[in-house]
Amino acid sequence: MERREDHAQHVVDQWAVVRPELDVTPVLVIGRLHRVALALTTELVKVYNAYGLGEGDFDVLATLRRTGEPHELTPTELMDQTMVTSGAVTKRLDRLEGAGLVERRVAGGDRRSRIVVLTDKGRELIDRAAPEHFANEARLLEPLTASERATLARLLGKLGASLGV
Repeated sequence: MERREDHAQHVVDQWAVVRPELDVTPVLVIGRLHRVALALTTELVKVYNAYGLGEGDFDVLATLRRTGEPHELTPTELMDQTMVTSGAVTKRLDRLEGAGLVERRVAGGDRRSRIVVLTDKGRELIDRAAPEHFANEARLLEPLTASERATLARLLGKLGASLGV
């Protein structure tokens, strides 16, 4: 993998020249996290696209699949358990339902309430895509040792908890 200039360090170095009294070292973390997240998304989306899915589509299908039988959740539960915003849930469900990957059914006896169910076609697709997705994630983390990965996961968990995510 080609080593490019560390953009965050470059930014910090520039600020040190023009405003040396400012502590801009948070850029070393925040800037790097932002750039890494963008690069990771680009790499992850390649796998999703290979299966005709977008990032949010994959997340919805994976969430339904990992819930176990009968692979169903309410739209609110899907919103709570995915990385998809409430405004995006309906759009994703419309697209996934149109592709025959999920169905929306009446929940119980309440005609106003709906449940989202993973179809056989949706299950087959996510069962093919998930192994490739997880292998891709492992590939992206190869530069880190197992210990470094565990430390990074712990630290990101701590940061995320402080931000409520």
